[in-house]
Amino acid sequence: MEEKLRQFISQHKNDNVQQLALQAHKFADIDLPFALNQIAGWQKARTKLPTWAGVSNIIYPQHLSLEQCSSEFTALYKARLACRLMPNEFKTMVDLTGGFGVDFSFMAPHFAEAVYVEQQEYLCTIARTNFELLKLSNAIIINDKAEHYLRTMPPVGIIYIDPARRSSEGQKTILITDCTPNLLDLKTQLIDKSHATIIKLSPMLDWHRALEELTDENTHVNEVHILSRNNECKELLLVMSASPAPTRIVCINNSTQFAYTPSQLKQRIIAHPLQAGMHLYEPNASIMKAGGYAQLTHEMPLEAIAPNSHLFVSSTSLPNFPGRHFIIQSISSFGKKDLRNNLRGIASANIAVRNFPQTAVELCRKLKLSDGGAHYIFATTDALGTHLLLLCTKFNRKEP
Repeated sequence: MEEKLRQFISQHKNDNVQQLALQAHKFADIDLPFALNQIAGWQKARTKLPTWAGVSNIIYPQHLSLEQCSSEFTALYKARLACRLMPNEFKTMVDLTGGFGVDFSFMAPHFAEAVYVEQQEYLCTIARTNFELLKLSNAIIINDKAEHYLRTMPPVGIIYIDPARRSSEGQKTILITDCTPNLLDLKTQLIDKSHATIIKLSPMLDWHRALEELTDENTHVNEVHILSRNNECKELLLVMSASPAPTRIVCINNSTQFAYTPSQLKQRIIAHPLQAGMHLYEPNASIMKAGGYAQLTHEMPLEAIAPNSHLFVSSTSLPNFPGRHFIIQSISSFGKKDLRNNLRGIASANIAVRNFPQTAVELCRKLKLSDGGAHYIFATTDALGTHLLLLCTKFNRKEP
């Protein structure tokens, strides 16, 4: 990159990109499309990838590659995961789908040798520049297709693969059979060439089905990691190996972790009527995705309101519960008189529905409430099939 262009990007990195584009006539001697892409990339990286944003002269790719790349939160998690899985005798890792190189850059420092494989030449060119700036002296860059390199590579400790989840028409796909490369075609080679393979998949994917499709007598999915940030599910990671160990499910939301091994346990369902003053618990997004409701009710003094309510109650405060915590202020049927009495003086509320025939928007309209405020309303169906409205407030833990 020319020094003049570099200075322009540095001087304007905090500017509004759209406004800057309208002033193109002022910068005839600047490659403005490239500069604007770099400024927009840095502005996005400032929150998504603060470590990268803190390194001068990093080259950012086109919008789609940056949009699809991991955040620093999930990249750091994968680096820790790779370190734990890394065998002593194999201190080499291979990223078969290098892309922008974010995941690779956080994993690579923990290995003696790290191989970045990417089929798009322009991303390899960007990676050479960026990895040097990031001081990844152990990085080896290979411009090749994942399936081609996998066929001839030597065995390594860890393989990481993030198959493309867009069809040739640009539509997002959520089945592993629709991903590129096709994991079902490669799974035997992945097992033969690694101690463990880490697979990144869409958070929309049905991981139960993925396990069934990937598992056979020689291939086993040992771990499923569901990563959420601020209660939004971001990534699904599978750890695959030749070991037939039971699958462990790990649910992450920010710094909270809930892990379990699936079993035949059944949810404990509350056997008596709900009462005002009870503690109401809503699991975080990762546990919702995992479906680990039975494990919650057996590891904590909790009972589900109903088999499909995904809401839990307890008579006590559970400070380590992985999710949101409320206090039930009142319980109402959906009779007009009951609703009027229980919602008297309530003008606004945060409304959620769980196992209920109406949407939150429809219920908000029916109750004639505005959205927001300090009150939380959960509409649900109990184990007897009765529709209930739970008026709650957030639990505020008293400081010692």
